[in-house]
Amino acid sequence: MTKIKAIALYLPQYHEIKENNEWWGQGFTEWTNVKKAKPLIPNHYQPHVPLNQNYYNLDTNETLQQQAKLAASYGIHAFCFYHYWFNGKLLLEKPIHNLLNSPEPNFPFCLCWANENWTRRWNGGDKDILMEQNYGEADDLKHIEYLIPIFKDPRYLKIDGKPVFIMYRTELHPDINAATALWRREVQQAGFPDLYLIRTESFKTNIDPQSIGFDAAMEFAPSGCFKGRKIWKKNLLKYLTHKFLHKTGIKKSPIIENGFFDYEQLVKNMMNRPMPKFKLHRCITPSWDNSARRKSKATIYLNSSPAQFETWTKFASQYTASNFEPETALMFVNAWNEWAEGCHLEPDEKYGYAYLEAFKKGIENYN
Repeated sequence: MTKIKAIALYLPQYHEIKENNEWWGQGFTEWTNVKKAKPLIPNHYQPHVPLNQNYYNLDTNETLQQQAKLAASYGIHAFCFYHYWFNGKLLLEKPIHNLLNSPEPNFPFCLCWANENWTRRWNGGDKDILMEQNYGEADDLKHIEYLIPIFKDPRYLKIDGKPVFIMYRTELHPDINAATALWRREVQQAGFPDLYLIRTESFKTNIDPQSIGFDAAMEFAPSGCFKGRKIWKKNLLKYLTHKFLHKTGIKKSPIIENGFFDYEQLVKNMMNRPMPKFKLHRCITPSWDNSARRKSKATIYLNSSPAQFETWTKFASQYTASNFEPETALMFVNAWNEWAEGCHLEPDEKYGYAYLEAFKKGIENYN
């Protein structure tokens, strides 16, 4: 039976950096937003509190070692760190550099270039830009030259000797084909057989990755293409009443200001999506709620549960085992620790280890 390599996306924003202190206030980390979250409606699960109130700091490597040990014990094969590169300027690189400078944890990892502008809107938009992403041949070369020593780390995730590198938004690069050709040339000259390049379907789906020089695509869960109807529209009279009161200013309504969706419907939609002809790695998420980061226009999935997550994990595991050769049997989980987006496998005060247990049960026949 094909052994699946489950890769959990990993957010490194749990340590202070000069830029965040300047933009958001002294002492800012991801926990700043997590701690101030409040429920918007009755029975809305906020704030998300880590188990034993473990608001950890990634300034040193010890926390990462503990996380890797925990992840491995529940069937996670590797972490995929978000990587922030702005024309040679790095942000939030300390956890990765700490890892590279230590033999521990002895745990596979790879990088995903989160190539969006940093803004005050938290959503990759182009207003109120804090750090702008620019593109060009010289920068593509400088970027791969920075990455190659990281690829040489024996823990770096590889497929047939090819380093796995993921790009979050390929459509933002004005000449992505030239960039991928350059990257492949440089890594081959450095002694690798090639790269294994994956584009995420974060915003645009059904782009054949091979048409832009990539090997495969990766679902991004939850996908906005498969979220279904807003949950309140099932009771149209109630929804329209809230909308009228909100628009006229009589009563502000959080169900109008934000998008509430049904997690169970998301799971069904993503499991039953039409499959493209190109290679697509499946992605699952235990939950999603980014209201901690946003004052309005949050996307919130209600009714998530460990049981539903286990069902989704089993489905994605079976799909991966049936459609990929052992070497390329990658499956992604969003995420290990996106706490401000309510999206974490790490244990919390409400559920404890229930989502990790659900994941382990869902993948155990393929791991």
